[in-house]
Amino acid sequence: MSEPISLVWLRRDLRLHDNAALYHAFKSGRPVLPVFIFDQIILDDLDDQHDRRVEFLVQEVSRLQDELAKMGSTLLVRYGKPIDVWKELLSKYTIAEVFTNHDYETYAKERDKAINKLLNEHSIELHTSKDQVIFEGDEVLTGKKTPYTVFTPYSRKWREKLSDFYLKSYPTETYFRQFCKAKPEKKLTLKEMNFEPVGDSFPARTVPDELLDTYIKTRDFPALPHGTSQLGIHLRFGTISIRELARQAKAANDKTFLNELCWRDFYFQVLDHFPHVEKHSFRREYDQIKWRNNEDEFEKWCQGQTGYPIVDAGMRQLNTIGWMHNRVRMITASFLCKHLLIDWRWGEAYFGKKLRDYDLAANNGGWQWAAGSGTDAAPYFRVFNPTLQAKKFDPKGVYIRHWVPEIDQPNYPKPIVEHTIARQRAIDTYRKALARDKAS
Repeated sequence: MSEPISLVWLRRDLRLHDNAALYHAFKSGRPVLPVFIFDQIILDDLDDQHDRRVEFLVQEVSRLQDELAKMGSTLLVRYGKPIDVWKELLSKYTIAEVFTNHDYETYAKERDKAINKLLNEHSIELHTSKDQVIFEGDEVLTGKKTPYTVFTPYSRKWREKLSDFYLKSYPTETYFRQFCKAKPEKKLTLKEMNFEPVGDSFPARTVPDELLDTYIKTRDFPALPHGTSQLGIHLRFGTISIRELARQAKAANDKTFLNELCWRDFYFQVLDHFPHVEKHSFRREYDQIKWRNNEDEFEKWCQGQTGYPIVDAGMRQLNTIGWMHNRVRMITASFLCKHLLIDWRWGEAYFGKKLRDYDLAANNGGWQWAAGSGTDAAPYFRVFNPTLQAKKFDPKGVYIRHWVPEIDQPNYPKPIVEHTIARQRAIDTYRKALARDKAS
């Protein structure tokens, strides 16, 4: 293809509608060709051949290829290291410009920096846009022009700024005729990337209207089949627009659902401004905690064999379907950090392997909240009582009995630790660590 074209590099934005990078590519006036790279560097780190996220990606990339084929175009799909793929694309196409959307994780920033350098060597500009959040970077700052580190004041400023301007759709459909005319690309299979299908069905990418009417009442009860939207996987890979969701929530005057989208933005801006959270506690003094890190107890937690039914139900749900209800995520995370005194990073990594909607920013933020080490953290002396949580949020035991059917049988394990003793042990351990930090 000798005619100069604009390439759109899709990553966490697997849709043709309301896509910032795609819109700006169209506005360049050149023929537009999208590309998606199955990043071998990321995939090689996955230790499960039956990874739901990879299966979802293959499914959604295939869907995009079909959409584009109907328009006489295609999606270039490659598997490999991004730098190698871009070298191949540069040798094959006459590329005028490249467009993509921002990513905020450390690896992604380093990858994009390397690709930008490569493109610049060929006198090609890489244009990046905001797409996966409502507000990013320095768009929501304190009065002193510093990043917020507490959610409540951040959310206040976020809502104040949330005008229709920021929720407008990018009208990409108007420009679909600009897609390059090209033969359909061969579809990449899971097997070609050394993965096997799980065979799960994934949640729909729409929000039922009735959910927005009842969300505040239903979202904390894991037994309710439609109490939450389960749209995490679609937000993670951008198969739905965050702006569309925010518009729906705003139109329905659902402040609770909108607040969840605000939390998402908050954790992205924390990761962006404070990248040390990927490896360390946001509050550095919490890195002084003397974790017990008992491997046998960690394994029992992973397998849902702690003897605390709500914890075990959550872990079994995660292991079985790759998803866990958000209220139960908090309970299981708190149990690991506080009751068992196991480093939150162990739990964060386990969720990272299993969650189909895994998102580093939100996962890290949630775990640091539970551990007490994060930005808007629960105080270290707040220790969830799993039994009381179960009574409050699964009062009839429907959720627990679904995932722990042997709960009343002799083979169900005794509690791995007694709550009162574990709570006091956690408080004492945290207090000593924080006292040592102050003394030093």
